[in-house]
Amino acid sequence: MIFFRKCYAFIKRDLITETSYKFAFFLQLFGIVISMLVFYFLSQLISGNEIGYLAPYGGNYFNFVLIGIAFSNYLNVAVRGLAKNIRDAQMLGTLEALLVTQTQIPTIILGSSLYSYIFASFQVLIYLLLGGLFFGVDFGEANYLAAFLILILTITAFSSIGIISASFIMIFKKGDPITWLFTSLSWLIGGVYYPIQILPTWLEKLSYLLPITYALEGMRLALLSGYSIPQLINHIIALLTFTLVLTPLSVALFIKAVKKAKADGTLGQY
Repeated sequence: MIFFRKCYAFIKRDLITETSYKFAFFLQLFGIVISMLVFYFLSQLISGNEIGYLAPYGGNYFNFVLIGIAFSNYLNVAVRGLAKNIRDAQMLGTLEALLVTQTQIPTIILGSSLYSYIFASFQVLIYLLLGGLFFGVDFGEANYLAAFLILILTITAFSSIGIISASFIMIFKKGDPITWLFTSLSWLIGGVYYPIQILPTWLEKLSYLLPITYALEGMRLALLSGYSIPQLINHIIALLTFTLVLTPLSVALFIKAVKKAKADGTLGQY
């Protein structure tokens, strides 16, 4: 019960902070519309041309890229969200006070990320609703149960990378290489804007070392082609493997980073 009350307190804190900047909130929603229009008009360039790489996802480029840009929001939240919250808490002077309370570190990690994931889910919903209502995206064959399972595994796999990123911020304050490396590779070879099959063979093989590759492909197949959970078993196993390997490792690294920062007396430094 106390755990849920603490999580609620984290969400309430972040909600109050974010809603105090109403214009920034509006700009984020406006940005969704702009990005959708850009890719919609871009898709018109290849409209009517059969592209074999897009066949598994229904053959429509806009539908393909919509899923990519919508669900990559979770990547941004996972890799940058927790690290940003830790950095903000350092600069506001609240991190040290929080860490000396009886709140467990896993609770702090989860609570600091909850609002970001809720808002990211809201953004994804806006993408999908606008796509279905105004841009002709057909979700009639979507398997929502399979998509939900892929989503849960996507969040847990991505979150582990974010925790590792936050560990670097805890110690070094700036210059986090994890965020730069992981996001750069994910945008380049993770299949956000184009199918990974168009990549050179060695880059395509490298893309399978990233969770975003399985996440986006699985989500597209579930939402656009109606794939069932058994049909997506390879994607599920891959994301589950990332989660089981990276989650305990990332939490252990974060706890170690906190202990080092405490020992060095740098928790409140920025």
